[in-house]
Amino acid sequence: MKASLIKFFLLLLLIGAVGKSARAQSINDLQPFSFKIKALLQTLDYLGEPIDIRDKEIINKAIEKNDTSLFLTVGNMLDKYCLFNIQINPESRVKVTTGPARPDLLQNGWRTFLVKVYNQAGITAELEALSPQAKRDYDGGEKIYGMAGMNMGTMVTKNDITDRWLDMQLYTDAPMQSALSGLKAEYFIIQLYSRDAGNRESKISFNCGQGTQDLGFNNETNILFKCLPSHQIKLKVLDENNQPTTASFIIKDSQNHIYPSQAKRLAPDFFFQSQVYRANGESIDLPAGNYSVEYGRGPEYLTKTINLKVSNSANQNLDVKLERWIDPSKYNWYSGDHHIHAAGCSHYTSPTQGVDPSDMMRHILGEGLNVGSVLTWGPGYYHQKQFFEGKDNKLSTPDNLMRYDLEISGFPSSHAGHLVLLRLKDQDYPGARVIEDWPTWTIPVLIWAKAQGAITGYAHSGLGLAVSTDSLPNYAMPKFDGIGANEYIVAVTQNLVDFISAMDTPPTWELNIWYHTLNCGFRTRLAGETDFPCMSDEVVGHGRSYVKLDGKLNFDDYTEGLKKGRAYVSDGRSHLMNFSVNNTELGTQNSEVDLRKPGIVHISANVAAYLNEKPGDKSRKLKLDNTIWQQKPFWNIERARIGDTRVVPVELIVNGVAVASKNIVADGKVNDVSFDAQIAKSSWVAIRILYSSHSNPIFVNIDNKPIRASAKSAEWCLRAVEQCWSQKSPKFSAADKKDAEQVYNQAKEIYKRILRESE
Repeated sequence: MKASLIKFFLLLLLIGAVGKSARAQSINDLQPFSFKIKALLQTLDYLGEPIDIRDKEIINKAIEKNDTSLFLTVGNMLDKYCLFNIQINPESRVKVTTGPARPDLLQNGWRTFLVKVYNQAGITAELEALSPQAKRDYDGGEKIYGMAGMNMGTMVTKNDITDRWLDMQLYTDAPMQSALSGLKAEYFIIQLYSRDAGNRESKISFNCGQGTQDLGFNNETNILFKCLPSHQIKLKVLDENNQPTTASFIIKDSQNHIYPSQAKRLAPDFFFQSQVYRANGESIDLPAGNYSVEYGRGPEYLTKTINLKVSNSANQNLDVKLERWIDPSKYNWYSGDHHIHAAGCSHYTSPTQGVDPSDMMRHILGEGLNVGSVLTWGPGYYHQKQFFEGKDNKLSTPDNLMRYDLEISGFPSSHAGHLVLLRLKDQDYPGARVIEDWPTWTIPVLIWAKAQGAITGYAHSGLGLAVSTDSLPNYAMPKFDGIGANEYIVAVTQNLVDFISAMDTPPTWELNIWYHTLNCGFRTRLAGETDFPCMSDEVVGHGRSYVKLDGKLNFDDYTEGLKKGRAYVSDGRSHLMNFSVNNTELGTQNSEVDLRKPGIVHISANVAAYLNEKPGDKSRKLKLDNTIWQQKPFWNIERARIGDTRVVPVELIVNGVAVASKNIVADGKVNDVSFDAQIAKSSWVAIRILYSSHSNPIFVNIDNKPIRASAKSAEWCLRAVEQCWSQKSPKFSAADKKDAEQVYNQAKEIYKRILRESE
């Protein structure tokens, strides 16, 4: 009893000291304190563990007010989320007491809490949390070493393991930090996982390095946790035809916490996504409570939300039936994303290996992609290349194909532009034992790939082609200093490029170089990609190519359709099917219409789009400024919305210029859209819904003359070759530079000839 009273009074003293921390803060601490609080709130949102929206609004208003009242406001709003209060005295001794947050954990799940630190010493050491009940790395054998709370080298028996029911870590990934800042008061994030259900006791201690532990074990505290049991929720997931399928689920409680907890997800669930994918007959474990469940299956399906009440009883079920607003495959159009990764970027902090084909297949199924190309590249290359087969992966289904191929990224030629190589038979470049042995420019790689029948293109085309105008076409000269379709300006003159990629960089940057080369008579096609999870880690298949097939879905015909341009690109929320000029359909008869003399052509297409009735958060026009990368995704049907209506414009494009437009209601219905256009000289014709979808071109040949649509485009391309050489040639190896210079000079001569013919 006496010990309890002493601890109670110590708690009162510490709470008083922590409360005084707000008053102790000076005006000089205001800016860094405000900065750290914004980073804290941002991180909690990212982890799917946000604070109450009302508390956040009060804090944000206090930040805007920008005076010392912020310190007290933050304390009032955030302290209730703190499981621990830490006081570091002027001698750097650490004391810890439990905070007001309820110590409730979840069986087989992670909970996130705050730790408040009152730093009287102003030290900047690393904060460390330890517990004998929290497991650390061990070898899994009879002898287990290095457990939390044990000295290294102490043998731990299997009986000790049974008491290690807790896992624990301070979350220190950016923008959070592992070290104290030296501010008087600041907050850390701690995450706790329970293996068990029921009441569980744990001893948890904090220190800032050896010697900082306070006397009398004041740097540790015992907590009795209430670990809420999880319950298995069996899923029944049916598609629009009542067939079992895989769907996407975002599960939130009343506080908008996401389940399963994002922070510690393991494949096939990815911690950088709010959704998980589950198939019919699988299950999700949830503690008792009320949840909202958002479910869907890619952009061709409607996103629905239902409420789920989980009780403490057994045998609970969740039944969902998916609804589709359009099924392009009924019109023989099949979706694909040719740029997906199983390693690197958002895939874990050390992406030396990445995830397995079964994990990637789940995401392809869950987003309703017909074709998913998983590209091995620099990160994880030596591990991931084992999955290359030169054929469909065995996990493929009749409606969902997965193929492993190659992106030349992280290779010596990457500076000149990343290459996507599809339908490879052999992924090993002749004579190259390691990545460093590959060529230092893209042309030799393209020649090698084409020799084995591969389909070739440039990835994330807009990188290095940034301009500050959204006019199309425009004549601003980009720096050509990136890893997009930079050396494309040369490779296209060698007939080595089947497509350039769109939909993962700003549309103007992607389309402008394509429009200019089409105006010069080249016939590269456009293909949609995501570059998951690098340019975007939200979903696979945000950027898609829809290819029309005459028979059943198969990879060879699909990629051949990309090559021949029997395709349109889309975010999946709008569709440009059966685009024809004078009854010649896109991708048939070489996409050519022959006229003896100038005249009027008839253009037709079946067009559909879907918008929610109320505008979404992507309805504003893209700003081509330093905030551009915060505006992703760049291609989004919302940006096509006219005002607050559900109307979007379908534009007719002739030689890169919008010459006519017709509006449709984006209610999911298929519309017959037609135009009549005067064609005065050999031209290319396309349709688009900016920024949601774009068709490939149909070429109208007049009197058998090649397309020479614009002398200004030819002049732009000529200058672009010179600009590309200035940026790329310093990085060519001595062995490659002579050959490269010859090809670059050939490209300039070709553009000079086209310029003369255009004039």
